[in-house]
Amino acid sequence: MKLHELTIYQARSLLQSREISAQELTAAVIDRILEVDNDIKAYLTLTPELALEQARQADARRAAGEDDPLLGIPLAIKDIICTEGIPTTCGSKILEDFIPPYSATVVEKLRAAGAVILGKTNTDEFAMGSSTENSAYFTTHNPWDLTRVPGGSSGGSAAATAADECLGALGSDTGGSVRQPAALCGVVGIKPTYGRVSRYGLVAFASSLDQIGTFGKDVTDCALLLSVIAGYDPRDSTSVDEPVPDYLSALVPDVRGMRLGVPQEYFIEGIQPEVEAAVRAAIDLLAEMGAEIVDISLPHTGYALPVYYLLAPAEASANLARYDGIKYGFSFPDAADVWDAYRKTRQYGFGAEVKRRIMLGTYALSAGYYDAYYLKAQQVRTLIKQDFDRAFALCDVVLCPTSPTTAFKIGEKVDDPLQMYLSDVFTLSASLAGLPGLSLPCGFDAQGLPIGLQIIGRAFDEATVFRVAYTYEQVTDWHTRKPPL
Repeated sequence: MKLHELTIYQARSLLQSREISAQELTAAVIDRILEVDNDIKAYLTLTPELALEQARQADARRAAGEDDPLLGIPLAIKDIICTEGIPTTCGSKILEDFIPPYSATVVEKLRAAGAVILGKTNTDEFAMGSSTENSAYFTTHNPWDLTRVPGGSSGGSAAATAADECLGALGSDTGGSVRQPAALCGVVGIKPTYGRVSRYGLVAFASSLDQIGTFGKDVTDCALLLSVIAGYDPRDSTSVDEPVPDYLSALVPDVRGMRLGVPQEYFIEGIQPEVEAAVRAAIDLLAEMGAEIVDISLPHTGYALPVYYLLAPAEASANLARYDGIKYGFSFPDAADVWDAYRKTRQYGFGAEVKRRIMLGTYALSAGYYDAYYLKAQQVRTLIKQDFDRAFALCDVVLCPTSPTTAFKIGEKVDDPLQMYLSDVFTLSASLAGLPGLSLPCGFDAQGLPIGLQIIGRAFDEATVFRVAYTYEQVTDWHTRKPPL
C-alpha cells in the first residue's frame, strides 16, 4: 500500500514503530495532491512548506518520547474554520484576502495532538450549498466521476479524503454538509451532537445548527479525529460541558440485542431505487448479525425542509450582516457614500446563493412575518425533536439513507434551487434536532457511484453510532474501494 493510501490508524502504527517518518508521510501526501488535485480541485489553499515543517516538528517530538494521538498525521481543514496565518475565505470573494489572527479551537486541538495541516479545502460559499458549486473560486469534482459533484458544502474535504489527498479532514455540518458529501464521495463522515464540539473559530452560517464534524477513510479514523476535537470550550457559549467518552473503545463489532429503528418516512417516492436497495440490504445484514429491526415513525419529517429553509437563512441574514466592507474583508472601492459602500460591497462580494438566503431570512424575520414564518418554524422544529425523543424510546439508533440519490452531474441542479435543497432532505431532521449523524459507504449504483447509509443516534451518544457503523464496516468492504483516478 502506498503511503497516501493509509488510514490514520495504519499510519499511526507505522509512525509509532518508526517504520516511516512524519516527513516521509507528509511528502507522499503532498505528492499525491500535486498529482491529482488539478482534476479534483479539493483545495483552495495549500500549505506544503508549513506542513513539512510541522512534520519535522512531529518527528522531533516523537524522538523526544511523545506519542500524541495524531502526531505526524497529515489532515485537511474546511476553509470555513479559522487558521492563524492561513487564508480563510469561506469560499467567498468577500473574504478573499482574510487571514485570521487566531485559530479555531478544533485546529488548536489538532495541532496540540501533533496533526500536520496540509491546507484549506473548498466549500460552498459560507457553507451554503449541497454540491460545492457555490464556491466563488471553482467547483470541486467527485473523485469517482469527475463530471459529478462531490456534494456539499464540505465537498472539498470529502473529495480530498476519498482521493487520498489527506488522511482525514474536518468539515462543518449545518443541514447535512458533512454527511451528504461523505455519502457521495464514499467516505465516512460524522456530524456530532450540537454542542459536542466547540464552534469557536467556525465562521457562522446558522448558529443554532452549525457543528464541526470529521471525515475519515473508515469509522476508526472518524472516531479518532472526533475524540481529539470534542469537549467543552468556555469560549463557545453553545458548547456543552459533557464528558467525552473513549470513542475507540466503543468500536466493538457486535450489535446483538440492539434495536435499530427504520423510519418509514425516509423511504419516499423519488428516492433512487439503487439507494433504497443498498440501504435496505445494509439493514438486513445488521439484522443477520443479531440486531432487532424496529419500524418507527418520524411523522414531522416532511416539514424538515421548509423549517430548515426558514430558520437557517434567518440566522444567516443576521450572521452575515457583519460583512459590510468596513471592518474586514472585501470593500467596494468607488462608492458615493457609506450606504452605497454597504450595498456594493455586498452586491459584488456575495454570490447568488448567499444573497438568496439572506433575502429569504431577512423576509422571514421582518415585522409582520416573524410570527407567521420564523416563530412557526421554531415550533415545528420542536415537534421534529419530539419525534426523535419518542423514536429513541423504542430503538438505540435510527437507520436511513444519507442522500436520496448518488452524485449528480455538475451543473444539473444549479439553476433549480429547490431540487438542490432536496439533496439534503434526509439529513435536515437530525440537524434540527441537534442529534449526531454518521454516513458510511454501503454500496454502489450501476454507474459505480457510492451510496451512503446514515446512522442517527441519541444526543451525546456518538459512541453507539460508532459501534453500529463499525460492526457493519467489519463485514463489508465498501469503505476499502478506491476511485479510479
